[in-house]
Amino acid sequence: MNITGHTTARGLTNEISIVKAGKHSPRIKHASWGRLEVEGQADPFKDAKLFPGGSREWNWRETGTGHVPGIQVADVQELLEHGAEVVVLSRGMKKCLEVPAETLNFLKKKQIETHILPTAEAVELYNKLAEKSPVGGLFHTTC
Repeated sequence: MNITGHTTARGLTNEISIVKAGKHSPRIKHASWGRLEVEGQADPFKDAKLFPGGSREWNWRETGTGHVPGIQVADVQELLEHGAEVVVLSRGMKKCLEVPAETLNFLKKKQIETHILPTAEAVELYNKLAEKSPVGGLFHTTC
Protein backbone atom coordinates (compact mmCIF):
# COMPACT_ATOMS: atom_id res chain seq x y z
CA MET A 1 0.00 0.00 0.00
CA ASN A 2 1.40 3.38 -0.87
CA ILE A 3 1.12 6.67 0.99
CA THR A 4 -2.22 7.66 -0.59
CA GLY A 5 -3.99 4.55 0.64
CA HIS A 6 -4.26 2.97 -2.80
CA THR A 7 -2.89 -0.46 -3.61
CA THR A 8 -1.86 -1.61 -7.04
CA ALA A 9 -1.88 -5.13 -8.40
CA ARG A 10 0.10 -5.85 -11.56
CA GLY A 11 -0.83 -8.49 -14.10
CA LEU A 12 1.15 -9.58 -17.13
CA THR A 13 -0.22 -6.85 -19.39
CA ASN A 14 -2.53 -4.75 -17.24
CA GLU A 15 -2.41 -2.70 -14.12
CA ILE A 16 -5.45 -2.58 -11.88
CA SER A 17 -5.71 0.25 -9.40
CA ILE A 18 -7.60 -0.76 -6.29
CA VAL A 19 -9.39 2.31 -4.99
CA LYS A 20 -9.88 1.10 -1.43
CA ALA A 21 -10.94 -1.97 0.49
CA GLY A 22 -14.59 -0.78 0.56
CA LYS A 23 -15.49 -1.58 -3.09
CA HIS A 24 -16.95 1.77 -4.19
CA SER A 25 -16.76 2.54 -7.89
CA PRO A 26 -14.00 5.05 -8.72
CA ARG A 27 -15.17 8.46 -9.94
CA ILE A 28 -14.14 9.94 -13.26
CA LYS A 29 -12.37 13.22 -12.60
CA HIS A 30 -12.13 14.42 -16.21
CA ALA A 31 -12.88 13.15 -19.71
CA SER A 32 -11.76 14.61 -23.03
CA TRP A 33 -10.75 13.31 -26.45
CA GLY A 34 -8.29 10.44 -25.86
CA ARG A 35 -8.07 11.01 -22.10
CA LEU A 36 -9.94 9.74 -19.04
CA GLU A 37 -8.73 10.75 -15.58
CA VAL A 38 -9.94 8.35 -12.90
CA GLU A 39 -9.86 8.45 -9.11
CA GLY A 40 -7.03 6.24 -7.83
CA GLN A 41 -4.98 6.43 -11.05
CA ALA A 42 -1.93 8.64 -11.40
CA ASP A 43 -1.96 8.42 -15.20
CA PRO A 44 -4.95 8.92 -17.49
CA PHE A 45 -6.44 6.16 -19.63
CA LYS A 46 -7.31 6.29 -23.32
CA ASP A 47 -9.96 3.60 -22.89
CA ALA A 48 -10.88 2.26 -19.46
CA LYS A 49 -12.78 -0.36 -17.51
CA LEU A 50 -14.13 0.92 -14.19
CA PHE A 51 -15.75 -1.32 -11.60
CA PRO A 52 -16.47 -1.50 -7.88
CA GLY A 53 -13.08 -1.38 -6.20
CA GLY A 54 -10.90 -0.28 -9.10
CA SER A 55 -10.10 0.43 -12.71
CA ARG A 56 -7.76 -0.56 -15.51
CA GLU A 57 -6.85 0.20 -19.10
CA TRP A 58 -9.35 -1.30 -21.55
CA ASN A 59 -7.24 -3.17 -24.10
CA TRP A 60 -9.58 -4.08 -26.95
CA ARG A 61 -7.18 -6.75 -28.26
CA GLU A 62 -7.87 -8.92 -25.18
CA THR A 63 -11.42 -9.71 -26.26
CA GLY A 64 -11.62 -8.87 -29.97
CA THR A 65 -13.45 -5.60 -29.36
CA GLY A 66 -13.37 -3.07 -32.18
CA HIS A 67 -15.68 -0.35 -33.42
CA VAL A 68 -17.29 -3.29 -35.24
CA PRO A 69 -18.13 -5.91 -33.91
CA GLY A 70 -18.30 -3.71 -30.81
CA ILE A 71 -18.22 -4.33 -27.06
CA GLN A 72 -17.84 -8.04 -26.34
CA VAL A 73 -19.51 -10.14 -23.64
CA ALA A 74 -16.09 -10.75 -22.06
CA ASP A 75 -15.63 -6.98 -21.60
CA VAL A 76 -18.83 -6.58 -19.59
CA GLN A 77 -18.43 -9.92 -17.82
CA GLU A 78 -15.28 -8.61 -16.14
CA LEU A 79 -17.30 -5.70 -14.70
CA LEU A 80 -19.83 -8.12 -13.23
CA GLU A 81 -17.07 -10.29 -11.75
CA HIS A 82 -15.93 -7.20 -9.82
CA GLY A 83 -19.44 -6.70 -8.42
CA ALA A 84 -21.07 -4.21 -10.81
CA GLU A 85 -24.86 -4.25 -10.51
CA VAL A 86 -25.34 -1.45 -13.04
CA VAL A 87 -23.33 -1.04 -16.25
CA VAL A 88 -22.62 2.09 -18.31
CA LEU A 89 -21.30 1.52 -21.82
CA SER A 90 -19.69 4.41 -23.67
CA ARG A 91 -19.97 4.29 -27.46
CA GLY A 92 -17.21 6.87 -27.95
CA MET A 93 -17.29 10.61 -28.50
CA LYS A 94 -18.87 10.22 -31.96
CA LYS A 95 -20.81 7.00 -31.20
CA CYS A 96 -18.65 4.81 -33.46
CA LEU A 97 -18.35 1.89 -31.02
CA GLU A 98 -21.10 -0.69 -31.53
CA VAL A 99 -22.87 -2.73 -28.85
CA PRO A 100 -23.91 -6.05 -30.42
CA ALA A 101 -27.15 -7.85 -29.57
CA GLU A 102 -25.16 -10.72 -28.02
CA THR A 103 -23.73 -8.37 -25.39
CA LEU A 104 -27.10 -6.75 -24.68
CA ASN A 105 -28.78 -10.15 -24.39
CA PHE A 106 -26.09 -11.31 -21.95
CA LEU A 107 -26.72 -8.29 -19.70
CA LYS A 108 -30.50 -8.68 -19.98
CA LYS A 109 -30.28 -12.36 -19.03
CA LYS A 110 -28.21 -11.39 -15.97
CA GLN A 111 -30.82 -8.69 -15.15
CA ILE A 112 -28.20 -5.95 -15.19
CA GLU A 113 -29.42 -2.39 -15.58
CA THR A 114 -27.56 -1.12 -18.66
CA HIS A 115 -27.04 2.36 -20.08
CA ILE A 116 -25.53 2.96 -23.54
CA LEU A 117 -24.48 6.56 -24.25
CA PRO A 118 -21.93 8.73 -26.03
CA THR A 119 -18.85 9.21 -23.83
CA ALA A 120 -19.64 12.63 -22.33
CA GLU A 121 -23.13 11.58 -21.25
CA ALA A 122 -21.84 8.16 -20.11
CA VAL A 123 -19.28 9.84 -17.82
CA GLU A 124 -21.91 12.10 -16.30
CA LEU A 125 -24.34 9.24 -15.65
CA TYR A 126 -21.62 6.90 -14.37
CA ASN A 127 -20.46 9.43 -11.77
CA LYS A 128 -24.04 10.01 -10.64
CA LEU A 129 -24.70 6.27 -10.33
CA ALA A 130 -21.37 5.69 -8.53
CA GLU A 131 -22.63 7.84 -5.64
CA LYS A 132 -25.20 5.20 -4.71
CA SER A 133 -24.65 1.96 -6.66
CA PRO A 134 -21.91 -0.56 -7.42
CA VAL A 135 -21.52 0.51 -11.04
CA GLY A 136 -19.15 -0.62 -13.76
CA GLY A 137 -18.35 1.13 -16.98
CA LEU A 138 -16.51 0.79 -20.24
CA PHE A 139 -15.24 4.11 -21.59
CA HIS A 140 -13.96 4.79 -25.11
CA THR A 141 -12.56 8.32 -25.34
CA THR A 142 -12.15 8.78 -29.08
CA CYS A 143 -14.35 8.21 -32.16
